Amino acid sequence: MSQQVAIITVAPRVGVVCGVDEAGRGPLFGEVVAAAVVLDPAKPILGLGDSKKLTEKVRERLYEQIYQHAISVGVGRASVEEIDQLNILHASMLAMQRAVESLDMVPDLALIDGNCCPSLMCASEAIIKGDAKEITIGAASIIAKVTRDREMLEWHKQYPCYGLDKHKGYPTQAHMKALDEYGISPHHRRSFAPVRRLIGT
Repeated sequence: MSQQVAIITVAPRVGVVCGVDEAGRGPLFGEVVAAAVVLDPAKPILGLGDSKKLTEKVRERLYEQIYQHAISVGVGRASVEEIDQLNILHASMLAMQRAVESLDMVPDLALIDGNCCPSLMCASEAIIKGDAKEITIGAASIIAKVTRDREMLEWHKQYPCYGLDKHKGYPTQAHMKALDEYGISPHHRRSFAPVRRLIGT
């Protein structure tokens, strides 16, 4: 299975516009999660921006506001198996495609964070560091980040030995130490070098 990836720029921005972003490209554990958001201009949400620059408390508050006030919110994901099969870039594109497809409407334009666009049924525009430039992408980054972080807290209950509640699956020193001590779980990404080195050992 392969995903088309292209650098696309289109204009002007008219009609229904959604922002799209993902969370979880770098972790060793779990799915990559993407979100697509269509904001309501009549219901502005203050404080939207790059989710990585916001505190967890602020992200949680904005997450609730986005779901309350946005016209439509869609979430998509790509599994660990798809990440290992396709590579993380193509899996991220697949998750974004699924997020847009899960919206309640077909947007006229999707603004994508980064320099690549997934294959969509609508026009798309890639914007580098778009989560800091476009509030719709910022909103999507918050939805994706909070969704994935909450899922990591749930996985922590099943796999407390890895400390997922602290690092959310990223390759921190504590995570690497836990992998050396306890081995890999079924939800670790085997195509990622720190995990791959442990396979068969």
